[in-house]
This record gives sequence, C-alpha cells and structure tokens, in this order.
Amino acid sequence: MEKTVTAHHRCVKEQYSVLEQAAADQAPDPCQAAGQATTAHAENRARVVKARQRYDQVQALKAAGKSVTAVTRQLRLAPGTARRYYHAESAGEVVAGSLAGWPSKLDDYKPHLHQRWNEGCTNIQQLHREITDLGFRGSYGTVYAHLAPLRGMPAPPAVPAPPKIRHITSWIRRRPDNLGTDEQLQLTGVLAACTHLDALHHHVKAFAEMMTGRHGGHLDTWIAAARADDLPHLHTFANGLERDHAAVLNGLTLPYSSGAVEGNVCRVKAIKRSRYGRAKLDLLRKIILCAE
Repeated sequence: MEKTVTAHHRCVKEQYSVLEQAAADQAPDPCQAAGQATTAHAENRARVVKARQRYDQVQALKAAGKSVTAVTRQLRLAPGTARRYYHAESAGEVVAGSLAGWPSKLDDYKPHLHQRWNEGCTNIQQLHREITDLGFRGSYGTVYAHLAPLRGMPAPPAVPAPPKIRHITSWIRRRPDNLGTDEQLQLTGVLAACTHLDALHHHVKAFAEMMTGRHGGHLDTWIAAARADDLPHLHTFANGLERDHAAVLNGLTLPYSSGAVEGNVCRVKAIKRSRYGRAKLDLLRKIILCAE
C-alpha cells in the first residue's frame, strides 16, 4: 500500500500546487495597495492641491480669451510654468510628477517586502531588519510609511502543505470512524486528486470488510477486481494471496486463530533473552515450564 501511495504522491502535490496558485491569485496585491495609498496621500499634499487650483485659474483665463503673456502677468507666474499650465489638457498632466514621487532607496527592496507581507510576516520592524541585512540604508520611518497602509489588508487564504506519504497510508488503513474531522477532509481531497489512490482505498476497504466479517467466499472476486485496476503493487499482493490461496481462504473463513501459539512463542523468546548467558537448555526448559 505504501509503495502505491509513494508512486502516486505526485498527483497530490500537483493538486496542492493548484490550490496554492489559486490562493495566490486571490491574495490582494500589496504593491497596488501601497501605490494607491501613496497616491491618496500625495493628492492631499498642499503642493498638489495648489497646482490643481492654479490649473483651473489658467484655464478659466484661457477660456476668456487671454493669451499666455496676459496669464503670466495676471497670475504672476514664471513664463515656463504659465505655458505648461496653459497648454496642458488636464490637471492630472501637471501634477503627474508630484503624484509619482521621486525615486526612493526603498524601490529595490519593495518586491521582498511585498512577498514577505503576503507570506504572513506583518512585523514592520522584522521586515526593516531583513532588508537592512540585504543592503538597505534607509530609515525605519521610510519602511513604516510604505507598509502602514497595508495593515488593513485581508490576509491571503492559507493553504496547508500536502500530506506526507505515511499520513495518507495511515488514513487509508484505518477505520473511517477512527479518523478525525480534519483527517477525513484531507483524505477526501487526496482521493479526489488521484483516481489510483481512490481505487486503492476502495480495495483496502473491501479487503478489511472481508477479513473482519470472515467473508472468504469473496476472495476470488476481490483478487479479480484488484487486478483490473492499474495498481502494480497491489497486483503483487494479489499474487501472494493466490500462492497461499487455501491458507488465506481458511484464515478469512474459519473462526480459528493462531494467536495463542504466537503469544506463547513471544513469551518463550522474552524468557530466553532475559536468561541469555545465565542458563543452559535444561534450566531454560524448567524456567519456561514453571512460568506457565
């Protein structure tokens, strides 16, 4: 069973990779949020507000038929500034530079900050230390001003790591009643991701019911069904059952068990190990007989 799970564990990893990609696509973009916050802050700066008011004044005079020279003289503007406002098609054209801002020392480290933020690290002091180790020479205030608007962003949906092979094997072997709610959900996802593991789970469940209910008459049907699926390791197990068909059939049908014999064998081995080097065969025989 474990070999089959190992052979098809790649299907489970691929399914979880798809879930991780979907979660990443749904996660908010911190770069976009930071840019919107920076633009909103810049819009309220006195320089931008004054530039928009000045643009409205220049366009009002232009609509009234005033020339560039008259606008320059009336509003007391520099000739170059007056011409720029006079010929601009919108206010956004004249304030674009102020909204975009100047290049920052933080620009080269923003991708790292955004990646770590999406990974769940929202401690700004920790992020400042990380980029400082990477070569950032700016202040903590610069990092805080950039990341502070991201505090209200919803966290990206968490995707658990794909279950390990031994966990999947254990879930398939155990009774469904003995699985917790989380384990049942994960097993359902694993079986939905791989048809081979789903078929393996079906065969293991059928064999367990046949063994616990002593339905040995279903053995040949089970072997035929197991061989019909593309499960080479299960085929090997079925071949072993056929080689000892009579013994397996009796074990799945008759109420007798070798449990008592196996228990005595284990008891004798335990006594033999405890007396190793201290008792010969005759003394060891008496100890075993007296211990019964």
